[in-house]
Amino acid sequence: MEEKRALDAFAAIAQETRLRIIRLLVTVGADGMAAGAITQALETASAPRVSFHLNHLEHAGLIESRREGRSIIYSAIFPALSDLVAFLMRDCCSGHCEVCDRAIDLFAKCTGRPQKVAEPKSIVCE
Repeated sequence: MEEKRALDAFAAIAQETRLRIIRLLVTVGADGMAAGAITQALETASAPRVSFHLNHLEHAGLIESRREGRSIIYSAIFPALSDLVAFLMRDCCSGHCEVCDRAIDLFAKCTGRPQKVAEPKSIVCE
């Protein structure tokens, strides 16, 4: 991930409502959630404000929308979120940490759908 793209993504989630939306969409997984349901889940934001924030997140490349009947469904783009976390961890321990390397490898496989993951070994990063 380029630094400019990372800055744009971090700027997009550096706002309370947008961060709450991202966390909500991560929780619901790849199936996503209708815009109206997102508004209801946030409780304190009006539909126009939620729409504004959804557009901002979509423009930053962190979420995507699709139409299903009369609803617009929003989903987190898990590879983009994984890239963002990997961007932060890439140089962990000068690039020589087995824990960070495994985490980055797992992030790269993230699709937002449940996966079977082998039990992690207990590794301490020094």
